[in-house]
Amino acid sequence: MSLSSSANLLISALCLCLLQREISAGLSMVLGNLTLFNVQFKSPSWLGRSIVGDSNLRIESDVDPNILEDSHLDTLHLIQKYGYPAENHTVQTDDGYILTLHRIARPGAMPVLLVHGLLDSSATWVMMGPNKGLGYLLYEQGYDVWMANVRGNTYSRKHVKYSTRHAKFWDFTFHEMGKHDIPSTIDFVLNHTDVSQLHYIGHSQGSVVFWIMASEKPEYMDKIVFMQALAPVAFLKHCRSPVVNFLAEWHLSVSVVLKLIGVHEFLPKNEFISMFNRFICDETTITKEICSNVIFLTTGFDKLQLNETMLPVIVGHSPAGASTKQMQHFGQLNRSGAFRQFDYGWLRNHWRYGHIDPPSYKLENVRAKVALYYGKNDWLAPPEDVEMLHSKLPNVVTKYLVDDPEFNHLDFIWAINGRELLWDRMLENMRNQENSVI
Repeated sequence: MSLSSSANLLISALCLCLLQREISAGLSMVLGNLTLFNVQFKSPSWLGRSIVGDSNLRIESDVDPNILEDSHLDTLHLIQKYGYPAENHTVQTDDGYILTLHRIARPGAMPVLLVHGLLDSSATWVMMGPNKGLGYLLYEQGYDVWMANVRGNTYSRKHVKYSTRHAKFWDFTFHEMGKHDIPSTIDFVLNHTDVSQLHYIGHSQGSVVFWIMASEKPEYMDKIVFMQALAPVAFLKHCRSPVVNFLAEWHLSVSVVLKLIGVHEFLPKNEFISMFNRFICDETTITKEICSNVIFLTTGFDKLQLNETMLPVIVGHSPAGASTKQMQHFGQLNRSGAFRQFDYGWLRNHWRYGHIDPPSYKLENVRAKVALYYGKNDWLAPPEDVEMLHSKLPNVVTKYLVDDPEFNHLDFIWAINGRELLWDRMLENMRNQENSVI
């Protein structure tokens, strides 16, 4: 099937979905927002542009040269640019994926592993700059900072056998990340630094994969000093994300449409996506506010904590890639209300799991000390679902609702006032846990 016919097929399918908007007002919004979510903001037509509210665009000459440069630099070169000791390491998982691991090196110090969220990468911890990036702050506070990249994102797109053109490469969800990527990464860091334990900080999906690692490989809990979960996700029963809710209600239809055009990577970087961007994002009508809203479509909105000056950097690094199956799995969690493995349908479930329903993850295996930090305005990790998670975890030592009613999912890593509202508290908790071990 040609690219143009594939594109026409998807657009036709989406249009048919949009015709169903009379079913309910809520579903209409969800269906319409799916189209917006498919905007790939990493399109070269956006890089170097500063989008303003009067619908005009300032060209590259009007953008701060540092911001423009940072939108193009990868994680390693971002760290090097600002004078920090940067390292690039390669980790091979036991199922053949080759992952990139970035480090702000402080040999001999306590290692801390940062694990990014959905559609994100290691760049998220440093791209806001030395005064606003959690990765830099941890280094300045004396830690040896390691930043993971899970399979399928910008920095982890290799396999010993498959390329990203193979469907088999994309046959994973966050289950495989928790079972293979994170244990392999932890072992690499501990072996490289010759220590027995490390700190773990996970944002969003970065917390999901930790719970899964504990469920499937509970022996790794002995390797954790302290786990801090930013916007922790497990249960999605009360999730307000239009994208996740769409995938929950239309999981079968979305699967068929995506498989018809051979899309195994969610938001693939190809000619079709570039064409679709121009179809959706008309540069004569788009505004900074609309652009910001699309970026935050899946997570909630907090305009006060979004540094819009840094928007070119954000869209230069995000989204960083995910599998279609991974996105479907999030939809399944919302639909079922349970935290469990991928649902293949009753027949395949019986073949794979020995039961018609997928098994639930064993949260009782999370023996490591855990801190949960959450926000009231978080669409993906609303307080109700965090409370459910809290009730299932056996060793939560801290649970903190950020003192800002508008604090949302991405504010945990990008907020203008992140240090005052949260990060200083995290550092204090880390020190306290280290002292309790001594």
